[in-house]
Amino acid sequence: MSKPPGEDRTLRALGLAGVPREEPLLYPGAWPRESGLLDGDRLLPLDRPVYEEGDGRVPVLAIGSNASPAQLRHKMAEFGIDSPIPMVRSRVTGLDIGVSAHVSRMGYVSASPVGAPGTVRELFVLWLDAEQLAVIDAGEGVPMAGGNFDRVRLPAPDVRVEQGDGSVLGGAYAYVNRHGVLHDGTGAPRRHPGAQRPLITELLDGSARLRELFGATPEEFSARARADRRLCDRGTRLFAEEKRVTASGLERYMGSGPEDPFAGGRTPSADPTAPMP
Repeated sequence: MSKPPGEDRTLRALGLAGVPREEPLLYPGAWPRESGLLDGDRLLPLDRPVYEEGDGRVPVLAIGSNASPAQLRHKMAEFGIDSPIPMVRSRVTGLDIGVSAHVSRMGYVSASPVGAPGTVRELFVLWLDAEQLAVIDAGEGVPMAGGNFDRVRLPAPDVRVEQGDGSVLGGAYAYVNRHGVLHDGTGAPRRHPGAQRPLITELLDGSARLRELFGATPEEFSARARADRRLCDRGTRLFAEEKRVTASGLERYMGSGPEDPFAGGRTPSADPTAPMP
């Protein structure tokens, strides 16, 4: 697909170039304002308004940095995958964005979906093929016993996903944190603020033990956490020890393993083992 004359659709020109995996305090990264087709370093207009699972792709709800085109491009580039990814802005009812109850080795505190009957959010649905899904699964730790997330299918009408043309999906996949989510002090899941500095600042202010591990500022937190597995694991355990953790409300969808939506069809050409977030 070619761009209109004179229109620069690169991620940098669109203000979408920051990569949270490279700059943790950017998490969750910049989200597009509208649906688009991520094609290499460009976000192009979609050539079709809606997609269906019979098209050889499956719908995956982007809760955190998976809605950042630059983060998606970065993940795919690790495995040499450059096939386009449709990103469809959708109206989602029954789901909200909570705070994962784990410290990411990428240097941030990530988002995780929480059940929220009646809540309406504008979220992106990624329509992924088999290779793309395998990469995202690996990055979320799905194939690993010690991974942070399970991929689950959220069925309608429990979670209603309405595309731009008004059509409603029969269900969509999402990544649910195996550790649970952080609560807001009342026992209810807290909402992710969509920015790292205020979130990490509040978490550090509320725990002397967390400050001992990660420092007193978001910058120190990210620098110490980045790629230090043992420290991140210690921080994750501390959330539970300090009773900051609650259920996401989506645990009932978690089974013994992720469903393979491409069973019997095309399979990935590689077995991605990306570092877990």
